[in-house]
Amino acid sequence: MDLEKYTLGIGDRFAHQGEAQLNALIKAEKAGVHVAPVWNKSFREHQTVGSNHAETKKEADEAINALNWPGNYYVDADHINLSNVGEFLDYANFFTIDVADHIGEKADEEDINQFVKSNTRLIGNTEIPGIQNASQVTENAIREIGEKYLYAAQKAGEVYRFIADKKGGDHFVAEVSMDETDLPQTPLELLVILSALAHKNIPLQTLAPKFSGRFNKGIDYVGDISQFEKEFKADIQVLDFAVREFDLPENLKLSIHTGSDKFSIYPVIGKIIRKYNKGIHVKTAGTTWLAEVIGMCLAGDDGLEMAKRIYRTAYNQVEKLTEAYAAVIDIDQNQLPEPEKVNNWKAEEFANTLRHVPDHPQYNPHFRQLMHVSYKIAAQMGAEYTGLLKKYEDTIAAEVTENLFEGHIKRLFF
Repeated sequence: MDLEKYTLGIGDRFAHQGEAQLNALIKAEKAGVHVAPVWNKSFREHQTVGSNHAETKKEADEAINALNWPGNYYVDADHINLSNVGEFLDYANFFTIDVADHIGEKADEEDINQFVKSNTRLIGNTEIPGIQNASQVTENAIREIGEKYLYAAQKAGEVYRFIADKKGGDHFVAEVSMDETDLPQTPLELLVILSALAHKNIPLQTLAPKFSGRFNKGIDYVGDISQFEKEFKADIQVLDFAVREFDLPENLKLSIHTGSDKFSIYPVIGKIIRKYNKGIHVKTAGTTWLAEVIGMCLAGDDGLEMAKRIYRTAYNQVEKLTEAYAAVIDIDQNQLPEPEKVNNWKAEEFANTLRHVPDHPQYNPHFRQLMHVSYKIAAQMGAEYTGLLKKYEDTIAAEVTENLFEGHIKRLFF
C-alpha cells in the first residue's frame, strides 16, 4: 500500500463532518492538486469522547461513497502502541506508531555496539545532504544517538510486526511518531533514527519528528520561522539520502503533527516540498471541532447558547482540561474573558473571538486554545450537542469546508 504524495490528516471529534472535510479535498482536486484524506483519531480521543474506531471507519466510508471520491483513502489509528493497537486492527489501514515515551531508554549494550558497527560508513561522510559539517558524524555521535533512540526504534519494530502479523505487511501504511518529546531532533539524529528504523525492517512511509518552536493546539506556529525553514529543509534532504542509503520506501515523507492552523509556516513547507519534489503529511483534525462550534453558534440562538455553555464550563476547569496537553497548550488565564462577559456576546463576537484570523481585533488565541481542548465537555452533553450538529448541518458544514480549504489546503499546496 503506497501512500500518496500529499496527504491530510482529517477527522473530527463527533464523526459528523466527514463529507464537509472531504468537500475541501474535492475542491483541491478540481483545482489540480490531489490530496488524499486520512481520517485519524487517537485512543485518547476515543476514550474522551466515548467513541470507537468502527465509527471513524464508518464516517470515512460514508463520506467517500456519498461524494464519489475517486482515489484512495485511509483511516489512521493515531498514536498507538502495543497496549491499545488491537482495538484498531479491524478498522485502520494507517497506523501512527508512537514511541516518544521510549526515547532516552537504553537498548542492550550489545545491540548498541552492533548498531554503531552497522553505521560506520556514515562516519566522516561529506556527502550527506542536510548535514553541513561531516566532522560531527563520528562514532561517538552515532553511539550517543543510538543510546537515546535505538530502544524506541526497537519498540516501533515490535508494534509494526504485531500489526503486520495480523493484517499483512502490504495492507497498511506505517508512520513512526517521535514528536511528543522535549527537544527537537537534529538532522544527524534524524538520519541515525531512520537507520535504526530500517534496521528493524520497518517500511515506514511517514516520520513525525520534533521541530523547534511551539506547535500549540489550534493556533499558529510560535517560534523562529527562519530556523524552522532551515530544519525542515535539512530534514527533507536527510530523508532523500536515507531512502537511498537504507533502502527505505521512495515515498518516505515528513509528517507534521499538531499541524492544524500553522499558517505562518505553511508557505515555507509548500516551497520546500515543491523544490525537492517531496510529499508531506499534515494532521489537521483538531481544527474541525473549532469550525464546528463556530458554525453552530452562527446558525441559531440555541447553537450560540450551547457554545457559551461549553466555554463557561471550560473556564472553571482550565487546569483539568489542559493537564494532558501541557506540551501543546499555552494559555494565559488572565487573557481569558470572564464567562459573564461572554454571556452577553452576540454570535458574531463569539465567532470572531474563536475563528483563527490573527489580525482580527477580536481574535483571542487563549480563548481558542481553551475551546480546542473543551470537546470533552461537548461529549458529556451527548445527544443535546450532537442534535444541534444535525439541526444546523448545512451552516456547520460550510464553515468546516471553508476552514480546511481556504485556511489549510490553499496555504500548503497552492
